[in-house]
Amino acid sequence: MDEAIRIGDKVHIVTRRRFHDDVRRHFVGVVEAVSGAASRVHGYTFVHNEGSGEFEKRPTPRVRIFGLAGGLQIVNVLPPTFDVSTARYEVRDGRLVVTDGSEYALDLNELSVRA
Repeated sequence: MDEAIRIGDKVHIVTRRRFHDDVRRHFVGVVEAVSGAASRVHGYTFVHNEGSGEFEKRPTPRVRIFGLAGGLQIVNVLPPTFDVSTARYEVRDGRLVVTDGSEYALDLNELSVRA
């Protein structure tokens, strides 16, 4: 049986806010392990700075466990060539995207993220 997420996949994960004033968090990383509906992912946290209106990348990589069954995460699978260590947010043509500096850019505006 195929799994939705596999070891080695590169992912962009949006944690849904439960309340309007919850901190907006995103995570970009590489899947290290999968067990049922949980995934262990190594990468970088991005937190929305309400003052500047921008997402800021935390400089230190970390390992997080994501439970994917409860609908609290939106998971985008990134291309295998995506360089997680250089991931950043940019505005391109008025649209907020996550990119690694290459031509590839994941448009985040469809996730109701404002640039």
